Amino acid sequence: MQLAEWLVLDLLNPDLRENALLKLSKKRELFHDLGPVLWNSFGTPTVFLQEIISIYPFLSPPNLTPAQSNRVCNVLTLLQCVASHSDTKMLLLDAKIPFYLYPFLDTTSESRPFEYLRLTSLGVIGALVKADDTDVIRVLLPTQIIQRCLRAMQMGSELSKTVATFILRRCLLDNLCLSYICTTPELFFAVVRVLGIMVGALAEQPSSSLLKHIIRCYLRLSYNRRACDVLRTHLPLILRDTTFSSRLSEDHVTKKWLQQLLHNVDGNRRI
Repeated sequence: MQLAEWLVLDLLNPDLRENALLKLSKKRELFHDLGPVLWNSFGTPTVFLQEIISIYPFLSPPNLTPAQSNRVCNVLTLLQCVASHSDTKMLLLDAKIPFYLYPFLDTTSESRPFEYLRLTSLGVIGALVKADDTDVIRVLLPTQIIQRCLRAMQMGSELSKTVATFILRRCLLDNLCLSYICTTPELFFAVVRVLGIMVGALAEQPSSSLLKHIIRCYLRLSYNRRACDVLRTHLPLILRDTTFSSRLSEDHVTKKWLQQLLHNVDGNRRI
């Protein structure tokens, strides 16, 4: 851990910072409790925030260079360590640092520097919601995190779409979030529309992990009475037929979720 502490100290020196960010992000899994070390080191959260804000001027018009993107993505990778640790994730949220990542999620460029930035930003949010923690969801919900996930689910790489759908899935597991989405018509139909588009795209470009998250989102929605009524007419037909049968033949968990979804929506229908 001594090496990590030295590198963290280097973050305070502008001349050594870029190298320290790179080494810490690459070796993060080797350091135990790196999240608390980063958060509790004097000046480090401020350095992270400065690095994030420094590239705002390059977002619009989109002229972010790969080097700029890589540097900030190293910061975001380290923030994932803070966000995933039980001792520091609420401190990170209380400081509102994740909200400074929203401009990265709001970009529409699909070039590699922006896509990498979008993916690592989603990674921080994903780390926050990975554990069952109602407090996290209730802080994020009023900040239009669902709408931002829907935007990411429609653009970018398969991995970005998967992480964004995972975040939506985790949010839907919270009863307050489920109720909010299902009682906000514009948002609810946006969720159903985007999920439907993604299912259609999977028929052409398969992704087992993405399909798994989408089915779990649908299943969670089906436990709300109003949402279930809508899904009777809005559930994609290819989830009802044999389109995905071969892909689910070895994934018994997802197959069971799909069976339960169809049971909730259509009664006794089975795949």
